[in-house]
Formats: sequence, C-alpha cells, structure tokens
Amino acid sequence: MNGSPLSAWDGVEAYFTFADSPVLVSLFLLLTLLVIGGVIAHSVKHENEAFKRFS
Repeated sequence: MNGSPLSAWDGVEAYFTFADSPVLVSLFLLLTLLVIGGVIAHSVKHENEAFKRFS
C-alpha cells in the first residue's frame, strides 16, 4: 500500500519551511515549552484543589 503523496524526494524541503531559520525553530520550541509548562501548572493546581476538597 502506497499512502504517500510524494513520489520522489525532490522538493521535500518545502515540508520543512522553518528548518533553516534557527530563530523561528527556537521561537516554536519556546512557545511549546510555555504551553506544556502551563498545562502542567494548571493540572497541579487543579489536583491540589481537588485533593483539599475531597480529603
């Protein structure tokens, strides 16, 4: 089964638009870390409040 829309590796660099820009890669990495940190912080806050409420 051939599910790939690519028939050759020519022009594949278009899929990695920002790979040659360290500033944008770093920005996306920073944004990702901030989102993950926010999710973890919110989860910890919620779990601590739920633990206090039900114990």
